[in-house]
Amino acid sequence: MIKQITLLTLLFFGFLPHSNAQFGGFSHEIGVIAGPVAFQSDYGERNDLSTNSGNTGIGIGIIHYLNFSYKADCNCYTPETYFNDHFKLRSELSYNKTSLKHFGKWVAPEKTSLDADQLRAMTGSTAVTNIGMQLEYFPWSIRDFSARTGSLGPFISLGGQFSYYNAKASSSLGPLGTPLTTFPKYLTPTDGRPYGFSSESGAVWSIVSSVGTRYKLSPLSDLMVDLRMQYYFSNWVDGLNPNPEIYKENKANDWLVWFNVGYIYYLQ
Repeated sequence: MIKQITLLTLLFFGFLPHSNAQFGGFSHEIGVIAGPVAFQSDYGERNDLSTNSGNTGIGIGIIHYLNFSYKADCNCYTPETYFNDHFKLRSELSYNKTSLKHFGKWVAPEKTSLDADQLRAMTGSTAVTNIGMQLEYFPWSIRDFSARTGSLGPFISLGGQFSYYNAKASSSLGPLGTPLTTFPKYLTPTDGRPYGFSSESGAVWSIVSSVGTRYKLSPLSDLMVDLRMQYYFSNWVDGLNPNPEIYKENKANDWLVWFNVGYIYYLQ
């Protein structure tokens, strides 16, 4: 899987220096993004504010856009069509890492049982590398936005990504996998694993959707804010997956919310 990520990364970076030769009818933008990530996983209590605010990390990334409204080879606008004036294609290589622990009423200080101690002692982390594309839709004219410094360009997007994750699970009580250290629901075999936890690496596809806006800083640069939801087609990205046939509350795969701020530069 590491070889696949490496190959995709090389293709991503290799695309940029040759893009003018391959897609001379478009213009190109590059940028960087960074911001906090809230990972929604099997750690903690569902719909609990402390879980949502506690299991957070940081994400960073580089992005590239195909701008269909402008032609870099002639410094002129493309033919005026609805698609050219309202859509951009975004490619992205990003990385996020989150530390995880249990929050909520089951680990409250007044809980003094062995089960509560086991949950409080259990910690984890996940590091995810993503590569993929999104199609961004701008309800307002891209040409009008590009022409005025200080203008806003709101957008929504939808796309897919290929991700490589590295999940770890551990306990301060000792190695996980025994009744002394591990909460009972995580001792049950799940999805081909001997337990409901796993320190493992793997690859997974995901759907990405976001809403945000650009702010025109100058003719050749934008500031961007973006709120993203990313849903993985796996429940092992966080390293926990209690057997869903037994533990019915284990309903959803892992997903995250990422708020990022970005800087985008227009290539000429």
